[in-house]
Amino acid sequence: MNSEQITINISASVRSYKKTNNKKYLPEKIIDPYVVNVPFCGRNIEFQSQNINENNCGFNTIFFSADISENKIREQTPDILKILLIDQTASTAKKIQNIIWANENYIKYGINAYAANSQIKPELITGRMGHLIKPRVLKSRELQKERTKSKAEVFTPTWMVKKQNDALEQDYLQDDLETYVKRKWLEITCGEAPYMATRYDMETGQVIPLLERVGFVDRKLQRINIEVNDKAEWQRLIEEAYKASYGFEWNGDSLLLARENLLYTYRDYYYFKWQNEPTEGLFKEIAKIISYNMFQMDGLKYIIPLTEQKEKIINPQMSFFTDEVPQEQWLIKPGKRVKIMNWDTRKMEFFDKGVK
Repeated sequence: MNSEQITINISASVRSYKKTNNKKYLPEKIIDPYVVNVPFCGRNIEFQSQNINENNCGFNTIFFSADISENKIREQTPDILKILLIDQTASTAKKIQNIIWANENYIKYGINAYAANSQIKPELITGRMGHLIKPRVLKSRELQKERTKSKAEVFTPTWMVKKQNDALEQDYLQDDLETYVKRKWLEITCGEAPYMATRYDMETGQVIPLLERVGFVDRKLQRINIEVNDKAEWQRLIEEAYKASYGFEWNGDSLLLARENLLYTYRDYYYFKWQNEPTEGLFKEIAKIISYNMFQMDGLKYIIPLTEQKEKIINPQMSFFTDEVPQEQWLIKPGKRVKIMNWDTRKMEFFDKGVK
């Protein structure tokens, strides 16, 4: 075997990876839905159902595609999926409420369960319905057009995300690590949250190699990975990074995708740094932070979508002696104001505090 080149055979795919001076192997391209993108590690790593063996050579891998399987989450860590579906504004200590669909894209599967104001429950998106929720790039063209027309949903290409985040970051490049990590960022109408974490390309659906990701959470985690080698301190700063990163979205399915992207972004950086999987306890802690910081909201009214109610007022004392056409009158019952977590005080506060 040529020491300067290793060829990996996976199913019908053959890809070459060349060794650089610092003994790292860089990916030629993404293989199927997976990507090999980290240094030589001297281990046997399972890729799908096969082992990659090259004497003592192995490759660390990122095992996730653009479309994260809700079935796998529920099978492996059912509590995680429950956490990712919680609406922290609507929930109380006595009763957990989930985010709602907030659209009628899936109502053909059940007029009540999939109605716009119905909660998204694990059983509605797993089992035989496990492929229901997909990233925008994997949705049908017809559904993409409908969502663009009804909710102005569009994708932002990765190069544009990079350009805008680069511009915003310029003022913070001289921050010390603690200050940089704790700077608060908010992605408005976030969709699948590409400005926070660019796990996959919004145009192609291909997974993006870890060191090429450009979201603002990516940037924080990349810097932590470079500068911190103590595992406890690494985890503390990672949690601080997530607590300082916010996003809101109208559509429940997109919000779930955004939450999943943020959670598995944590997993990717953990695996890259420590060469093993995070414990379920650590995974749950990050999922909990995400469930508070990635929230469902009508960005114009700062309320949970579809909670505002309009009631037509009928005036029974109309005069019979006038031809004047009465104007319609409506009684508006305000919707439920969204709350977010203030991690400094560990108390929930109204999002629009100080706005109105």
